[in-house]
Amino acid sequence: MTAQHLVDLTAPGPAKQSLRRQISIDANELVAKLQAHQQRIFPPKAKKTLRRFSSAEAAKFLGIHEGYLRQLAAEGKVSISESPVAGRRTYSIEEINLIREFLENTKSARRYIPHRRDGEKLQIISVINFKGGSAKTTTSAHLVQYLALRGYRVLAIDLDPQASLSTLFGHQPELDVRPNETLYGALRYDDECVGIEHVIRSTYIPNLHIIPGNLELMEFETTTPQAEDVAMFYTRILQALDPVSEMYDVVVMDCPPNLGYLTMAALYAASALLITVHPQMLDVLSMAQFLRMTSDTVDILANAGSKEDYDWMGYLITRYEPNDGPQNQMVGYLRSIFGPRVLENTILKSTAIADAGLTKQTIYEVDRQKFHKGTYDRAMESVDLVNSEIEARIRSTWGRQ
Repeated sequence: MTAQHLVDLTAPGPAKQSLRRQISIDANELVAKLQAHQQRIFPPKAKKTLRRFSSAEAAKFLGIHEGYLRQLAAEGKVSISESPVAGRRTYSIEEINLIREFLENTKSARRYIPHRRDGEKLQIISVINFKGGSAKTTTSAHLVQYLALRGYRVLAIDLDPQASLSTLFGHQPELDVRPNETLYGALRYDDECVGIEHVIRSTYIPNLHIIPGNLELMEFETTTPQAEDVAMFYTRILQALDPVSEMYDVVVMDCPPNLGYLTMAALYAASALLITVHPQMLDVLSMAQFLRMTSDTVDILANAGSKEDYDWMGYLITRYEPNDGPQNQMVGYLRSIFGPRVLENTILKSTAIADAGLTKQTIYEVDRQKFHKGTYDRAMESVDLVNSEIEARIRSTWGRQ
């Protein structure tokens, strides 16, 4: 900012008002620059796509040995559109799903399509924490992609007005999400309320749908106190999901960093809670207050609406640096207090994950060749172990091995 743009805070009224106007000017300028940047990276007709996967990655998603996958491909039992390059065969997610269907139809007693069976309820996971920087969005994005790549039917819901999850999936809040196209469209109290099926969007990953977010979600915070049926506001997300509940196995909600009406409704709708924790003293102190407030809120909602208990809850250590002594002490401290509720595995702080985010991608989307092999492999192993541990909790809830 040049000298002529500076404002003297000690000056009388008109100068102070100009600073307030400057906020609006800055906002408009930033949005314009971001839109221009967005169009340079992703032209208007461009769409995000998913890369092809190696045999090892495809076998991991299918839950089979890589050698068996190579055998199926070599024998021509599965159709692969791309011929091997330098002896290495790659697979699209569509081809992986076709192989999954082929394996499901074999005489093996094992099931390869992991959809919910009769009596297995929909898992609704709220990813929460009030502290910014606890990696809620990063955790949510990697979790929903992992589950979809594993064959589950997944719905991701962006409940944060900042809409970072939507941006990761290629939906620019200011450009691509119009009024009534967020979850608020299915929650609102007036005649413009729409069915949730009208706000669900497909993604470039089969089995994965998303409800994007933007600032419109804040309307739920302002209209709820004025609504006639405000006493039942906390049931609205669960009621909105009911018509499409049979379409999905898992719903993951990326919650905003506050305890507003939207978060309370997400807490009520959830069958499980995933609490992200950055192992730093200030973050843990903030989480203590968050847990106390959440506990009081959950008790009130449960008493008011006869809510069932959660199937599971877990504390996930994020942005973890194993060589950081104070972080190690904090992780040990949390494990001593919370025991097995702290997930065994952690999300490492990694330049691979951070750099992928700069291009609006996850570790599952970026090309491994763009990173140092060790850096990429450590990040991928970290994310996979966490997601497989969450998957195990989901399957355990369903009574599966």
